Amino acid sequence: MTTMPAGTSSSASAGSGRGHRAAPEHTHPDAVSLETALAALADPVRLRLVRELAGSPDWSRICGSFDVPVGKAALSHHFAVLRAAGIIEQRDAGTKRANRLRREEFDRRFPGLLDLVLRG
Repeated sequence: MTTMPAGTSSSASAGSGRGHRAAPEHTHPDAVSLETALAALADPVRLRLVRELAGSPDWSRICGSFDVPVGKAALSHHFAVLRAAGIIEQRDAGTKRANRLRREEFDRRFPGLLDLVLRG
C-alpha cells in the first residue's frame, strides 16, 4: 500500500488558500468571434484594464496593481472574460499573476479594433 508523507494529502493545499492554483486558461484570438470580443470590450472595468495594459510593458502589471472600483472576485471575473476573448494573457509569477495585452495576435484577428477602443 502506498502512503503519502506525513503532513500531506491531496486536499492539504485546498484549505490553506496558499496551495498550487491552476494555470489560467487562454483562448487564442483566432478562436474568438467578433461578438465575444465586442462584449468583452464593452464593459467599463474591462475597458479600463485593457487601456492600462496597453500603456504598460508586457508582464509588468500584476492583477492587484489596477485601480478599478471592484473587489477581488469581480476583478478575477473580468480578467477571465478578457482571457476568454483572447485579449489578454496571464502567467503566474510566484504568488502573483502577471498580465500582458495580446496586441499583436488580437490585431491580426481584428485589425484596428484595439486602436478604436484605446482612442477612447
